[in-house]
Amino acid sequence: MKGKKRDQGKIRLGRGLAALLGESVKDEDNQKDIGSDLGISDLKMQILPIDIIEPGPFQPRQIMQPEALQELADSIRQHGILQPLLVKEKDTQKGQYQIVAGERRWRAAQLAMIDEVPVRICSFTDKDAMAVALVENLQRTDLNIIEEAEGFSRLLNEFNLTQDELSSALGKSRSHIANIIRLLQLPDEIINYLKNGILTPGHARALLMHPDPVSAAKEIIQDDLTVRQTEALVKNAKAVNKNLHLKKKPIDPEIESLEKDLRGRLGFNVKIQFDGKGGSLKIFYKSLEQFDEILTLLKN
Repeated sequence: MKGKKRDQGKIRLGRGLAALLGESVKDEDNQKDIGSDLGISDLKMQILPIDIIEPGPFQPRQIMQPEALQELADSIRQHGILQPLLVKEKDTQKGQYQIVAGERRWRAAQLAMIDEVPVRICSFTDKDAMAVALVENLQRTDLNIIEEAEGFSRLLNEFNLTQDELSSALGKSRSHIANIIRLLQLPDEIINYLKNGILTPGHARALLMHPDPVSAAKEIIQDDLTVRQTEALVKNAKAVNKNLHLKKKPIDPEIESLEKDLRGRLGFNVKIQFDGKGGSLKIFYKSLEQFDEILTLLKN
């Protein structure tokens, strides 16, 4: 039947991945189950020795909690690996494989002292594998906010996508993607706080607007501030910073010269403010007697 024949290792992609990888699909191919969504079920399952498989560079997840891995290892020891790993043969070393999806299962299998694991072998390019790994993690388990942001950033940069295209491909709103990617602008120290769950994304979004986010982050952690308290902290810091900026604004040499001349003529301290169109002249006095003296000088 036309359109049914596929080369081994060529998988059917769901609507989201197809948009990323430039492959058209029919509505019936867009399944909720990730195995069907990626077309993995079309690939023959095989059993491979665990020692010829290694993590690939496609994994967006950077932190794997030891407790969660041990729980998965206990489950694998009792029930086996229910969902095969998705792997690709290494371009530089035949007979050796890199994980596209399923690194947690692979690591847990090692903890469970399993010698062989079920796999499905695909023939992705590295870029396609990276896209699949990101989508698999987004759909199956929660990445921390920085892993998600870095995954989005890689897809945008390496596929030259717009945020609208990425939104359509992953089923995430454009504002969600944009707001998360902005967090990568924060200093490394704060990014590490986010990765380790010390700060929440809400805290981090507020810190984007703080003039000294690292110091503010330490204050938030020390005082256990809520997101709302953090927003108030940032608002106050911005106001103080604005006032300092105004105070530190360099004085125009011509205005400085005029102030000096007026101080000499009047005998009082003066301040001239000029914004290019207009301004003000302030004469400072310390007593009513000085005020009367200024009035007399101005009348004369």
